[in-house]
Parts: sequence; structure tokens; C-alpha cells
Amino acid sequence: MKPKKNTGLVTVLTVLIIALLIANAAVLYLQFQISKGSSAPAQDATEAPTTEATVPTTEETEPPTTTMPDPEHVVSTATILSTGDLVMHIPVINTGLQNDGSYNFDSIFRYITDYVSAADYSIANLETTFAGTTNGYSYSGYPNFNCPDALADATKKAGFDMLLTANNHSYDTTLVGFKRTLEVVRGTEQETLGTYLSPDEQKWAIKEINGIKVGMLCYTYATGVDSKGAPQLNGNAAMSEAGLCNYFTYDNLTRFYDEVQGYVDDMKAAGAEATVIYMHWGIEYITYARDQEKAIAQKLCDMGIDVIIGGHPHVVQPVDLLESTVDSEHKTVILYSMGNAVSNQRLGNISSVSTPHTEDGVLFSITFSKYSDDTVYLEGVELVPTWVNLNANNGSRQYNIVPLVDSERSEWMTKFNMTENQFNDAQRSYDRTEAIVGDGMTKVQTYLEQEKQTREENYLLAVQSAAQGAQ
Repeated sequence: MKPKKNTGLVTVLTVLIIALLIANAAVLYLQFQISKGSSAPAQDATEAPTTEATVPTTEETEPPTTTMPDPEHVVSTATILSTGDLVMHIPVINTGLQNDGSYNFDSIFRYITDYVSAADYSIANLETTFAGTTNGYSYSGYPNFNCPDALADATKKAGFDMLLTANNHSYDTTLVGFKRTLEVVRGTEQETLGTYLSPDEQKWAIKEINGIKVGMLCYTYATGVDSKGAPQLNGNAAMSEAGLCNYFTYDNLTRFYDEVQGYVDDMKAAGAEATVIYMHWGIEYITYARDQEKAIAQKLCDMGIDVIIGGHPHVVQPVDLLESTVDSEHKTVILYSMGNAVSNQRLGNISSVSTPHTEDGVLFSITFSKYSDDTVYLEGVELVPTWVNLNANNGSRQYNIVPLVDSERSEWMTKFNMTENQFNDAQRSYDRTEAIVGDGMTKVQTYLEQEKQTREENYLLAVQSAAQGAQ
């Protein structure tokens, strides 16, 4: 017989197994929850959870500052004053003779010294030679000029920095006087331009004036050239040495243009920021510019020269503004002739001249400006008419260069020791010169003022544009 199964024990064991499974599941659940909550911050069980809005923290700071650049502006200027021919006729020379036999010509310049000295650089045309009297020459006027050395001392004392030595009278006392003239002038610490002691000397100059480099040239017309290339001046025999004078001939302007272009290129390569050329040209005693000189001037303008200043006619000729035919943005200021600074060419002294224009001259000033971006522009042109007053009012005969400033007209008589007749002559001189140069000066000055205004407006617009771009 088989034994019975124990059903009660089986039931108890089943319940225990189920309980263990439930307990194990509970433990696993709790472990999962603890693991899941471990990344959350612990919270005090006694405090209710709070939710706070997150507010970004910002420091109170001033907005960034944009530095506005200054507009380009003028940092330096260079004013160059030029005056015309120092024509030393014998009557003019004789006024300088002193009781001890020496010469003094200070009185010629006594009334223009302030103008000459006030300019940054001053230049005059020396229409004579200094051959001295120990080389077979004596002091003389036209047609072969030879003046006492004291004239160079007087120009130095008056404030001139340079004398132009290339003109039709440079060789009046042959090579001896030609070279001695340069030695005398340079010995007073004035510079010379246009003629040279040696062919090896540089044929142009760059003068640094208040930080502005101005290139300068000086040329004279020649009446002929020999086979060596030496010029004939004033119809004299050709110079005995070639390469000592800057010259041109009207029948071979191509050579002249090529040479000048080469010198202009050299000056610019050497740092010239502006250029001026002095031309001894034209026909004596005519108060207008001929077509020949106008054509030469236009060619020089096309080369990029900034200012042309002429001499030789012994009368004042017009001022004008030329426009380059190769660069429409380039303009050239020209004064075709400065007239006489001093001479004895007075009304009645020259049979072919029926007017007193030979008594008239100018103080012609040009001003270059350098801006803070290193660009250089011609910004100013001024002209003061001058008159040669033959003054013997104090018992001594003097030739005085008188500056005729219109606003000071009421002071002329007392300031320049004039008689009433001389005062009237001075007024007529002023009117003559104004009639010749007035329109041209207005044209030039108006153009330069407009260009300066436009330039400064453009500089300001550039600054404003840069400021807007930085915002």
C-alpha cells in the first residue's frame, strides 16, 4: 500500500517563496530609485521644495568707446618768395658808392626786407656778374654788366636765400666773371641756381623747407649753341666750357623738354614733393605772354611741374592757371614775368619804350602745405606789386624797391619817404600791375581755395564714414 502526500507543507513553502520574490523585487526597486535620485541636490525633508527663477548676473559697465580719427590736416607749410631782375645799370651802381670807396646797396632793399625775411625761402634773379676789378674788368652796366660784390652782401642782409644766375647776362664778363659770380654769391652763404662751376655739379636743387621738399630748376634762353654744346648768351661768343649753364633754344625745344623731364624724374626720385621752374625767356618790354612761351609752359605743365615763374621781359606779365593735357587733375600756376626788381629802366630812358612798365615788379609768394597723410599741395599764392622809386629827397640818390600794398596806400608817402608826385607815380604803378595780373590772380586763388575746401570736406567725410563703420 502507498503512503499519502503532505499538502499543507507544500502550501507553506509556496507562500514563503512568493514572499521572498516580492521582497527581492522591492529591494531592487529601492536601489533603482536611490540611484536615479543621487544626481539631484539633497533636500531637507522638513522644507518644502522651492522653485526660484534664474536671473543672469550682469555687471554695470560703460559701452565700449570708439576713438574717432582726426581728419587729415595741415602739419607744415613752406612759403617761397620770388622777385624779379636785379639789373645793375651804372646809375644804380653809383648810388652805392661810399666816401671810402667801398659800396653799399642796402638802401635798394630797405623797404622789402621785412617781406623777404618773413618768407621761409626767398629768391631773386641776379642780372649782373661779379667779375671784380682785378681781372681786366671795371664796373659796368649795359650791355656787359659787372657789379661790385657788395650787392651780394645786400641781398644776403635783406634775407634772400638764393640768387638765380642763369640769364642772358651770365657770361657778360666771360668765364672769369661767370665763375667768380658763383664764388661770391656762395661765399655769402646764399645758394645759386642755373649756372655751375663744373659740369659735374647737380643741375637741380631740392630745398627742404619746414619738412617739405621742393625741387627747383632754373633755365635761360640761349641765342645759339656751338659744336660742343656750349650756349651763346646775349649774342656773346659761346661759353668756353660746356655743361655750366641750364639753357634752351627756341629752335630745339625737344632737347630742352627731354632734359627737363629727366631732371623732374630725378628730383622726384630724390624725394621732391613739389616742383618749381624759373624760366628766363620771352621778349623784352611786352606785357603779355607770346604763343611761344605759352606752348613751353603747357609742356612743362604736362610734365607735372607745379609752378612756373618767368623773367627777362623787364615788365610784369600775366598770371594764369594751366591744366595738364595728360592728367586732368594736375594744374600749374604760372607767372610769365616778374618784371624788374631794380633797374634804371625808367620812362624816357629807353627809346623803344613809351610806358613806365619797366619801373614795375612783384613780390610773388607761393605756399605749399603738407598734410598729416604726407601729401603736399600748393595752397596759397600772393602777389605784392613793387615800384622802383628813384628817391633823392634827403639829398642822397637811392633806388628803392617799394612794396605797394593796397590796404596801406594811405601810409605810402610817409612810410616810403615819397613826395606827392612820387606817391602818384606809385599809385599808377600799382594800377598798371593790377591790370596785368589781377584776373589771373583771382582765377588762381579761387581755384586753390575751392580745392582746399573740397579736400577738407572729403577728409571729414572719410572720418565720419569710418566712425559709422565702427558702430
